[in-house]
Amino acid sequence: MRPADLLEAATVSNEALEGALDRDWDVPAGSLTWSCRRTLDHVPDTLLLYAAHLATRTTRPLPFLRNGDPEAKIKHLLRSAQSAAAILAEVATAAESSDVAVRAYHPAGMADPDAFVAMGCDEILVHTFDITTGLELPFVPPRELCERVVARLFPWAPHEISPWSALLWANGRGPLPDRPQLEPDWYWHSAPLDEWDGSPRFRTSPPGWK
Repeated sequence: MRPADLLEAATVSNEALEGALDRDWDVPAGSLTWSCRRTLDHVPDTLLLYAAHLATRTTRPLPFLRNGDPEAKIKHLLRSAQSAAAILAEVATAAESSDVAVRAYHPAGMADPDAFVAMGCDEILVHTFDITTGLELPFVPPRELCERVVARLFPWAPHEISPWSALLWANGRGPLPDRPQLEPDWYWHSAPLDEWDGSPRFRTSPPGWK
């Protein structure tokens, strides 16, 4: 993964959504219980939370108290997502240039900068899929970007299909012809890949930051 991947993910997301400003953003975002608006507002929350953890090199979860403005315009929420992606990219760039190996807390494991970039891209791409599904818009991100995210976070995902299909399956967004849809306990691998034990990851507790 490269920090610039975050900017690419934010760009393709914005391109998919910026023409839908006049749609009803209160409809459900795909299979989520959140609305499209709430899902979009969640993206900068997550990216800034990742940036805070990576910037501080914390080994514990940090509190995060951002509350989105319910009156904010969709175009401003889109801009906030792009800004948050740029912030995380800059923090990851700085961490990668460190003379020592940098890692920080994530519930899925102590993550390195590469993982934070991949997780940020995953959040952007998959939630854009949720929103475009709710708004009935097409969305297929770049193959190479999806391939890098799958390889970093879901090394157990199938490789013989399109990376985008693999990424959606790994995020529990639907079945594959030969594999059922994953249960809500799906997870990813945040620690460096050389620490992966070869098995798929699953949550052992409910989703969220403890």
